[in-house]
Amino acid sequence: MKKILALLALAASTQAFAAEELHLYNWNNYLSESAAKSFEAYCKCKLVQDYYGDNEELLAKLAAGAKGYDIVVPTGFAVDALIKQGKAQPLDKAQLPNFKNLNPGYLNSFFDKGNKYSAPYAFTTTLIGYNETKLKQLGLSDKVNSWALIFDPALLAKIKGKVTVLDSQRELVSAALMYLGKPANSTNPADWKAARDVILKAKPYWAAFNNQSYIKELTVGNIYVAFGYSNDMFQAQQDAKKAKRAFALNFSLQKEGNTLSLDNFVVLKDAPRKDLAYKFINFMLDGKNAAGLTNEMGNGNPNAAAGKFVKTELTKIPAIFPTTTDLPRLQQLHDLNTKDRRELNKVWSEIKLK
Repeated sequence: MKKILALLALAASTQAFAAEELHLYNWNNYLSESAAKSFEAYCKCKLVQDYYGDNEELLAKLAAGAKGYDIVVPTGFAVDALIKQGKAQPLDKAQLPNFKNLNPGYLNSFFDKGNKYSAPYAFTTTLIGYNETKLKQLGLSDKVNSWALIFDPALLAKIKGKVTVLDSQRELVSAALMYLGKPANSTNPADWKAARDVILKAKPYWAAFNNQSYIKELTVGNIYVAFGYSNDMFQAQQDAKKAKRAFALNFSLQKEGNTLSLDNFVVLKDAPRKDLAYKFINFMLDGKNAAGLTNEMGNGNPNAAAGKFVKTELTKIPAIFPTTTDLPRLQQLHDLNTKDRRELNKVWSEIKLK
């Protein structure tokens, strides 16, 4: 009888152990399959991912009461919002010995002084990706370093229906602001209206607002220009090469400036498995594991220990590792107060409905 009970107990514990899951709410294309499998082997648990394409989508879902997630990966201003909303769990750094690997230049940011709630994971720039071959044929190859390529109707007339832009109010309005020579974080109603007018004039020439499939659309040649994230453009470029497309894809920063998104691990206060959350964060802060994100996904890397493992050719791409000349033109978006958020929502509604 004792043997039977012991076997039943062992079976029950094994079943519970096998059912252990870490739930990660992440950006699409932000964790390689090999990294996910390596972590699962390391923790002997299952990593379950759900995806979002915009910080506003993440914040809205959590505000609506979504439960069950352990870790989210918000950009700086969204970290700020989660802290203010009381949804972020203060980090127990004693459980994160690899936190020491992070580059001090990416710590103590405006959105989380002292990194009480967040651990930097990766950064991207928001920019223009393009079909280099097609734009050269159309005489637009010298326009890729300006936001005019997605906002100037005179240029857009040559690529009508072949352009997609992010379905993100903060990113798209910020790009329009920079095109107009305004700060990306301007909350001046007059600036927002000017940005709205620029967007509405360009909108008829765009194929779609697209957060998810523009990588594929670029890769197969359905679109020639996409406004999106640097790591996505890198992925599209690599996919096109592997598929041996008859065209080349590229991506570049814009002379008027770009936004830089520092994305961070945040453990949610109501996380069911904080223990696994810490294991995952510490695992990804290991230098070699962190380098995999850059090598496989094309992300910029705030992990100093990753440097020696990153492919040399990637460090020479300014959109992934901005140069000292580029850095002054990069801006991180800040969180908005309730009044400004409401006003921007009105502007966004006008953009989407007209």
